[in-house]
Amino acid sequence: MFPPNSPARRLKFGSFEADLRSGELTKQGRILRLQEQPFRLLAMLLERPRQVVTREEVRQRLWPHAVVDFDHGLNKAISKIRDALGDSAESPRFVETVARRGYRFVADVAVVLDEPSPPAPATSGPAADTPSPVSPDLLGNVEGSPKRAAHSGQTPHAGQTEPSGADGRKFRTGPFALWTGSGAVLVGLLALVAVLSRWQHHAIVPIRSVAVLPLQNLSGDPSQEYFADGMTDELINQLGQIRPLRVISRTSMMTYKNVHKPLADIARELDVQAVVEGSVLRVGDQVRITAQLIRVPEDEHLWAHSYEGSFRDTLALQSEVSRAIAGQILTTVSHQEHSALTRARVVNAEAYEAYLKARYFWNRRDAQGLEKAIAYFQRAIAVDPDYAEAYSGLAEAYVTAGHWVYGVLSPQAAFPQAKAAAIQALRLDPTLSDAHTALAWALNQYTWDWEGAGREFRRAIELNPGYANAHHSYAYQLMLMGRSDEGIAEMRMAENLDPLSLIISTDVADVLLLARRFDESMRQTQKALDMDANFAMARFQMGQVLVQKRLFEAAIAQFQRAIELSGHSSAFDAALAHAHASAGHTAEAKRIIGELEQRQNPDGVVDANIAMVYVGLGDAEQAMNWLEKAYEARFNPHILLRPELDPLRSNPRFKALLQRLGLGV
Repeated sequence: MFPPNSPARRLKFGSFEADLRSGELTKQGRILRLQEQPFRLLAMLLERPRQVVTREEVRQRLWPHAVVDFDHGLNKAISKIRDALGDSAESPRFVETVARRGYRFVADVAVVLDEPSPPAPATSGPAADTPSPVSPDLLGNVEGSPKRAAHSGQTPHAGQTEPSGADGRKFRTGPFALWTGSGAVLVGLLALVAVLSRWQHHAIVPIRSVAVLPLQNLSGDPSQEYFADGMTDELINQLGQIRPLRVISRTSMMTYKNVHKPLADIARELDVQAVVEGSVLRVGDQVRITAQLIRVPEDEHLWAHSYEGSFRDTLALQSEVSRAIAGQILTTVSHQEHSALTRARVVNAEAYEAYLKARYFWNRRDAQGLEKAIAYFQRAIAVDPDYAEAYSGLAEAYVTAGHWVYGVLSPQAAFPQAKAAAIQALRLDPTLSDAHTALAWALNQYTWDWEGAGREFRRAIELNPGYANAHHSYAYQLMLMGRSDEGIAEMRMAENLDPLSLIISTDVADVLLLARRFDESMRQTQKALDMDANFAMARFQMGQVLVQKRLFEAAIAQFQRAIELSGHSSAFDAALAHAHASAGHTAEAKRIIGELEQRQNPDGVVDANIAMVYVGLGDAEQAMNWLEKAYEARFNPHILLRPELDPLRSNPRFKALLQRLGLGV
């Protein structure tokens, strides 16, 4: 972590010592768990005791190219340091906050010149309630290869093998094959001590965050990309079920597909400690999955292996990979998480093929892709009527198709189908997190069962804490219940799990807008636009913030750009009309209302959006008439959170509408 010739290898303060070479923090000889980034921040503070280390200095040194939220990352790192030291922001003994500038280490720091003593076992508080560490015996055959092969600087890939023993474990050939003479024995013992020390360090500092890079398709057939992407999805989903482990979600990881970038850079951008990379090869009915786990930034190969089997055994192969990785990261798993990792049923090959294609098209998130996804999920179910994951995928596809952003199906056509498919999925397998999430959305947006929706969202997160979509969706449920701080926290959790997701980054800005934190919302929206200036939803979001800041002409320009990028939708057009109305462009606002009314159908989304335009025109009576129509058409009540509707909040008809919905927005 730090240069071996660092002049101050160990620093002592109070009852603590920080070893800058190994990255270990100890208290009276007992090792404390502190992740890499917080430790590096602590080291910066220790290097300059009683001096202010500015936030900008920290950014330049520790987050120079990060796309994750710097403020959130820094605050989290400081919090972890204080937790490890038993410190507090109110009465700091070690780390003091210097308002609007940075931080200062206020305790005395001394350099320890003697050699460090062997590390003692780690402590992290009472162990009685803590699950046992994962072991190879529990999870099956797991082989460790802590370094690259001595004969090659290349990582293993499909088609390459290494010498193996009868039990399938890989060997290394080379310098440790034979030792003769007392000098050789001494060197050998020292080498063994070094290996054991490294193993002990890994055991006491488990990996808590990992990114799974898109698996390479080695078939040479571009039409097999859906298979490689499907394997990546499944691996992410399985690892995401391990509660102590932060696993970056699919959306962020797919931005690295076919991108050749140093692993250390990827890890820094995503703020993870390890990376999984690998490949899949499918030839006829045979499948080979190759994966390796690499600790970064050391580029240290902790484990690598290939798994082969028939196509119908693919799910079992994926579970083997997940169990092996769980064993290598030496985290802890509950009984429920262990069961999830070891559960893998054999599926009908034709049904599984259709399922993977459906997932591939669902992830495209466009009208044509959603239509194909629904068709492929239905084909998988027709072949295998007991295929729980296919019902769950179908439920998600219907939820997405009925969402106002996509508008592929009306709410009346989409959400009852989504609810039915989700219920069937959970009858077959009650542990499917995505099915609970889809059911929650149907209960939330269509049947307005707030208690039931909240229960399903919480169950989804309990089953798979790493499922960013569940946190993302639950955030809006909490906002609707008036629990803004909790809603923002859930959306931040989704962003933490999926930091490169454009829609999640934009929706962080949206929940901040709903909380009337307009300046923060604008900064977050700009962050999304910095990631992709042509993301229409971010342009739409910026327009909404600008309206609240009464910068109407600038808002109009943003809404027009959003329409140019993605086409007309009732949400985009109504927002543009509302901005025109607020700016005094009455004729233009009414012209757009006329266009919206012409495409009218029994769709509560359009009705509610027209109501918003009438609010901008100052016509509360007409606005309420259209909201009543929206209610009759089973509209999405989340629109009632919008600040554009604030002028109606004292209106008796609006209050009565909220009462009928069971809301106190």
